[in-house]
Amino acid sequence: MNKFTTAFVIGVDSSTTSCKAIAWDASGRALAEGRGGPFALLSPQPNFYEQHAEDWWHALCAALQDLGHKIDLTRAQAICLTHQRETFVPVDENGGPLRNGITWLDERSRAQLKPMQEKVGAEALHRITGKALSITPSLSKILWLMEHEPESIARAHKILDVHGFLAHRLTGQFKTSVACADPMGLVDMQHGTWAGELMRTLGLREEQFATLVRPGEIMGEVSAQAASATSLPVGLPVVAGAGDGQCAGLGANALGKTRAYLNLGTAVIGGFYSPDYLTDSWFRTMAAPLPQGYFLENCLKGGVFTVGWFVDKFASDLKHNPIGLSPEEQLEAAAAKLPPGSLGLLLVPYWSNVMTPYWDAAATGITIGWTGQHGREHFYRAIMEGIAFEQRLTGDGTMARLGYRVNEYVTMGGGSKSNLWCQIVADVTGVDVVRSTSVEATCLGAGILGASAAGWYADAIAAAEAMTGTSERFTPNAATKKIYDDLFEVYRGVFPAVRDSMSRLTALTRG
Repeated sequence: MNKFTTAFVIGVDSSTTSCKAIAWDASGRALAEGRGGPFALLSPQPNFYEQHAEDWWHALCAALQDLGHKIDLTRAQAICLTHQRETFVPVDENGGPLRNGITWLDERSRAQLKPMQEKVGAEALHRITGKALSITPSLSKILWLMEHEPESIARAHKILDVHGFLAHRLTGQFKTSVACADPMGLVDMQHGTWAGELMRTLGLREEQFATLVRPGEIMGEVSAQAASATSLPVGLPVVAGAGDGQCAGLGANALGKTRAYLNLGTAVIGGFYSPDYLTDSWFRTMAAPLPQGYFLENCLKGGVFTVGWFVDKFASDLKHNPIGLSPEEQLEAAAAKLPPGSLGLLLVPYWSNVMTPYWDAAATGITIGWTGQHGREHFYRAIMEGIAFEQRLTGDGTMARLGYRVNEYVTMGGGSKSNLWCQIVADVTGVDVVRSTSVEATCLGAGILGASAAGWYADAIAAAEAMTGTSERFTPNAATKKIYDDLFEVYRGVFPAVRDSMSRLTALTRG
């Protein structure tokens, strides 16, 4: 077993599918990595998406044990977690789950939006929480439980986000970070507290939720019981983290006016830093993983998720081939030979409804322009182009609200490995796309918070400056951009043109 003598901090990313634990040194170099999972995404009914909360803990233990086989964990100086957002679970006094966790992908709570609007008001909800009326935040699904499984809420000692659940397992304390809890849609964003009046209006109580602390604060220490399960040293400081989107922004050092972050992950998240609290339909307002400030996020729930769906449904035969390439690599090679615009096939990527800018829970995906010329490589390229068009739509709207344009998108996540996709995003948006030096920039963001808490740097801003970097750059091609400019004018009109019919279709077929 290799032993490193360099001190390090541990960043943990508990994602939608698995858990990664990475040891980071003071320069932002990954010394070793451990993995746990994958764990299942359960769908007990159509549009219901749940997980066993215990799987989050078991995957964290496995990832840390795996890391401990590669590096001496007694050299760790802090551990910090980032996680899939909006996902939550009600627990008992001992932190035991009372039911499955409900994930951010879940769409069961459309019927709860109307009473939320009637009781609180859509404008007031947006002003307080930074989130427009939507089924993505935890709030609507908590209200669904109150209606359909009232015993789950009545018995709940706490209703915890993923960070709060794992932090309790590590420390024994029911605490979570403001930047982890705020995607639940129950935080007063201007004050960094639970929105007590909002909760009471909807029949919830503040004491049913974890104590809030600021991101980057030490929130407890690893207990003896947790140390036994994870191989971590007893007493290791546990640092309050942030949701995966905000940590990606920190890991990309997107903290000024020159750059934004673009996470091409399961969901596609584009984020712009703002020192001031702003709300608008173009973005959702999230707490930055700093003592102050916000990230204004564009969110498309169907990112790499849509790519994976396509491969599973239409290209599973490519998983077994003699050349050793993944289905995605084979499809990308074929798609790269096609002209911009996929021979007239245009896709609006609302596979999991739409948040920014329309906030429409009834929205579904659209493809137009089919002809007999098209094959699955055209569809694959159309997915990439559609997601890029959507980033241009929401990114341009956000920058107009901010009053400035960024020079570059720093990209990370699984989709950022694709040269074709990075170039398409640059050509469509007209903004340079640069890769983060770490594909695991989300996990690095947690490491940056750990490094700051460990005293390596004066604050998280200084830590981000020292620990991050960029590599390959993709600049817009002028000729291709002109083609995409014209196609974008078509794209931006498609959803508004069919929105009413789509809403009726959803009501008739999905309840």
